[in-house]
Amino acid sequence: MLASRGLHPSRALGQNFVVDPNTVRRIARLSGAGSGSSVVEVGAGLGSLTLALAETGANVTAVEIDNDLIPLLSSVVEDQRVRVVQGDALTLDWGELLESGAAGPETSWAMVSNLPYNVATPVVAKVLDEVAEVKRLVVMVQREVGERFAAGVGDAAYGAVSVKVAYHAKASVLGHVPPTVFMPRPNVASVIVGIDRRETPAVDPSLVSHERLFEVVRAGFAHRRKMLRRSLIGVVDLAAFDEAGVSPTLRAEDLDVSAWGRLAGWRGQTNRSRGEQVRP
Repeated sequence: MLASRGLHPSRALGQNFVVDPNTVRRIARLSGAGSGSSVVEVGAGLGSLTLALAETGANVTAVEIDNDLIPLLSSVVEDQRVRVVQGDALTLDWGELLESGAAGPETSWAMVSNLPYNVATPVVAKVLDEVAEVKRLVVMVQREVGERFAAGVGDAAYGAVSVKVAYHAKASVLGHVPPTVFMPRPNVASVIVGIDRRETPAVDPSLVSHERLFEVVRAGFAHRRKMLRRSLIGVVDLAAFDEAGVSPTLRAEDLDVSAWGRLAGWRGQTNRSRGEQVRP
């Protein structure tokens, strides 16, 4: 298909196309897509996963950044319930995208994608942070990235992005995928990750804002081998540790999302951005 149009996979765009029908049907099945459901796919490529999703009866919005692929993708899915959109998932207007593709006023969405390795983390983070209409994500990503999404305290892969996912959702690795199902074959294995959005964030935003929470989380993991009393100097007052029930000798990898919330939400902290004292 690519050769017929003089095209080649783009390394810059991280294009590794799925060429195994069993794999895309497996992802579609795991996603729970079905008749009447609404699905957005990021990085639709040549349409392999798109077709598998359409086979379930779902209404599919397929987003593809590569303008050269759009005519080919459109020809593959032209007889299916698929809307093809050219755009960058990191910059497009998600509100407009989903509103124009919604099946009804109360439509909830799933995002089901074979995500390019180089944008997997920012795309998932953006959707979780900004696109509340997407209630479930099922994504195929590089194994190391997927393990970070699903990691908890005590796991080697646990990091700031793990806390981000846990704040918004519950995540788990649903399956492993070998390099042989892709063209070209990557040098790494992949996993399928399921991410189900919580009804409310794991940390109450009225107690600590999302911005403040992740200012503290990022600072902690920027020096993950240091004890928190050192990595959070200038970000969290030492008195906050006792009040939050968090030992200052712990490291970032030892705190779950609730502990991060208590530490970031300590009411005796100085709000440096406004220069005022936040009182109990």
